[in-house]
Amino acid sequence: MIFLGLLLLGVPIAYILGITSVIYMFVSNNTILLLSSPQRMFSGTLNYSLLAIPLFVLVGELMNSGGITNRLIYFAKVLLGHFRGGLAYVNIAANMFLASILGSANAQTAMMSRVMVPAMEKEGYTKEFSSAVTVSASLMGPVIPPSLAFILYAVVAETSVSKMFLAGIIPGILIGLSLVILIYFISIKESFPRSKKSTLKEILLALFSVIPALAVPSIILVGILSGAFTATESSAVAALIAFTIGVFLYRELKFRDIPEILVRTAMNSAIVTFLVAMANIFGWVLAIERVPQIIGESLIMLSDNPFVFLLLTNILFLLVGMVLEGIAAMIILVPVLLPVAISFGIDPIQFGIIICINLTIGLITPPVGTALFIASSVGKVKIEKLSRALVPFLAVSIIILMIVTYMPAITLWLPNLFK
Repeated sequence: MIFLGLLLLGVPIAYILGITSVIYMFVSNNTILLLSSPQRMFSGTLNYSLLAIPLFVLVGELMNSGGITNRLIYFAKVLLGHFRGGLAYVNIAANMFLASILGSANAQTAMMSRVMVPAMEKEGYTKEFSSAVTVSASLMGPVIPPSLAFILYAVVAETSVSKMFLAGIIPGILIGLSLVILIYFISIKESFPRSKKSTLKEILLALFSVIPALAVPSIILVGILSGAFTATESSAVAALIAFTIGVFLYRELKFRDIPEILVRTAMNSAIVTFLVAMANIFGWVLAIERVPQIIGESLIMLSDNPFVFLLLTNILFLLVGMVLEGIAAMIILVPVLLPVAISFGIDPIQFGIIICINLTIGLITPPVGTALFIASSVGKVKIEKLSRALVPFLAVSIIILMIVTYMPAITLWLPNLFK
């Protein structure tokens, strides 16, 4: 009740986890646990894979400041802008490019809403549709590697970050293709405008300009696939390459910008790290009260069928994603549900992809979808109108979720191929 009450009051989730845990210790007369709490917080952050989070955040900051992001968006526009509904396709393609760099739906929504929504509105698209395309395309951010959600799941589930990255490639592409198909039919129905077709010279110039920008996601994937370096090491390599391209090739990244970039990176990374530390105490308290075992036994009592268990898991995470921040939900619920999933013979990698897609969908659903609020604020469109415009995009996303859930080969083929 304390947890829910603080949540309804709008208290940040990291504080809720810590406050709830401390109150439990006093109420249950286990104040001796307070002595071990700092050690628990610290040990929760002692995971090598967590190092990838600030490094990938740094990669995104360097690419934004270095002109790499703008070139990726322009390249997509040159290729796809002349089709009916072309700017909507550009929105999807640009988000797919950015997903291979940022790994965050909220970051992509904020960035693309500033760039694409005004451009689409100028071409004759409604503000609601433009914002809906932008925020739904941001779903690819946490699914196409590198993904901060995948890193956190791998840490919590004690599984391979590299395998999570590989497993997310095909589902991420499927999400992008499904949105393209949906936009195709909407474009025909609404008779959306076409942009002027680019000349061969413009296409070649855009391609030549974007090749260095494509080096960053390419090196991340090739390095992981080849085994040349781990996911964490790839983030460091990508940061170095993004810095080199921005400073010496595109010359848009200035040395005077670096301190501000490092401060933003540190602040964003500290938020995630603090949340992990608080969640480690909360998980400890749950373990003492045997909450994971009780929930696991309850789910098994409901059904001993893995298909039913996966359906219940999807429903649970879709509902939780509507009211709870995705990272917090993952840290709280994964230790509870993963052992049950393994007992049903479900691969931890596949289970991780299912959870990440679920919680990503939660980012664009009311009442607490953070990406939804970002798109509404930046795009200057009412939440109610944006929510209505998002309905077909949400339906398509849930269909892809079901396909990924019940066809494990979609997620496991690549990780098994590169064992």
